[in-house]
Amino acid sequence: MFAIGTLDFRSIHEWMPDPGSVISWQPSSTSLEKAQQAPTNEVPASYMQAEHLRGFRKYADQGQSMSRQCIVSWDFPGRCDARAMTYVLNAHLRRHDTYRSWFQFEDGEQIIRRTIPEAGDIEVVPTRHGQLAPEECRDVIRATPDPLQWDCFRFMIIQRANHFTFCICVDHLHIDAMFVGTVYSEIHMMYLSLAGGGAPLRLPEAGSYHDFCVRQHEYLSSLTLESPEIRAWVEFLETNDGALPEVPVSLGDGSGVAELMDLRLLDEQQTAQFEAACSAAGARFSGGVIACAALAECELTGADQYHGIVAVDTRNSPTDFVTTGWYTSFIPVSVKVGSSPFSEIARAAQTSFDDGRRLMNVPFGRVLELAPWLTKPNSRVPLLFYLDAGVPPLSALVANGIKETRVSGFLDGGVPAQFDIRVNRLETETQAVVMFPGNPVARESVSRYLTTLKAMYVSIAEGRDPVATLQRVSHA
Repeated sequence: MFAIGTLDFRSIHEWMPDPGSVISWQPSSTSLEKAQQAPTNEVPASYMQAEHLRGFRKYADQGQSMSRQCIVSWDFPGRCDARAMTYVLNAHLRRHDTYRSWFQFEDGEQIIRRTIPEAGDIEVVPTRHGQLAPEECRDVIRATPDPLQWDCFRFMIIQRANHFTFCICVDHLHIDAMFVGTVYSEIHMMYLSLAGGGAPLRLPEAGSYHDFCVRQHEYLSSLTLESPEIRAWVEFLETNDGALPEVPVSLGDGSGVAELMDLRLLDEQQTAQFEAACSAAGARFSGGVIACAALAECELTGADQYHGIVAVDTRNSPTDFVTTGWYTSFIPVSVKVGSSPFSEIARAAQTSFDDGRRLMNVPFGRVLELAPWLTKPNSRVPLLFYLDAGVPPLSALVANGIKETRVSGFLDGGVPAQFDIRVNRLETETQAVVMFPGNPVARESVSRYLTTLKAMYVSIAEGRDPVATLQRVSHA
């Protein structure tokens, strides 16, 4: 388990909630019938959704369960007012149009969207399960249907004497990391208002994820192989042997369900010193994060040229930040290590990251359509995430009360489709978390990677340039 402030993350298999009386919510039979009868809709799946669906089907064909469920829980005081909670959950589902759609494959790879015409036709109803043991509680949530079913979402509460745990599970098809903020503000605050005898909260108007999908496809359809955005992606990939980057560590045979390994890179004082070193170099903290990834990879593999894929959020308006949907995208970065001092590497990393942001609206899937000679690697693609808990949108969650509530997120126990490296800057420390396939070889390699990464951060924070001591010996 690791924590981001008051948010902790662990495998669902580690979750041992205290026993209690369980109520779950799932669609009514009428809603399920409406979904099955839903007409086709010309709104295309977003590129992220389409890749997710194809990935799910690929793993399913191999007899494996892809990691895909986003599961979050937190506690409420008192006894659950099931009537109020039912209202809140239905309001949330009807408010966001992504929940009205489901997808199916036709003629091989063609993805068809079906959409429930009226939001009011969505209705979840409570089912009382009585007293359940922790394992049975987990089973209720993990039974959430797959992304080729409309109802790939579930809600549950576990009631104890003077408080209850609320748990929500939604397939990644409909959400990204910002989902935590949306459900907290809409469900937690709305429920407390209603249960306390108040009126429903007036929420800011949500946007339409359907509209986002249309805008995305209109923009991407206008691109050609000669478009500057596509040319930039192609140039990046061709300097990396025509493919996306490879994982910098050994994952053994790649088997095993998703595991998390974390390590504190810097304490509070070191974090401030690291930021000062980045600023002195003419970079920001994000540039330092990319520079350290490049240095760690050089130490482990001997590669002087770092090619990375960095996650970014494409939301760009207040409405986007209150809209449920999958907006996260990725951009390419390239940094040469060589014998340059850290200051030059950090500046180059910052420039590459800032320049790369102009490509954030171009998914790799579209690049492959226009440049089919490019490929994905045989192994998982390493993805670098950087989160600063002190800036929006996470800082807004803290201001709105999440700091006083312990929120838990869970890996669903499926096979990871990628290799994630997450660097989180928190109020009192900077931490790194890696998601990887859990097997002995990968475990040992990831441990070595994190130790190497930490050495880079500490050296910079303490005023020592790690470039001078790089071993550049491949022993990953």
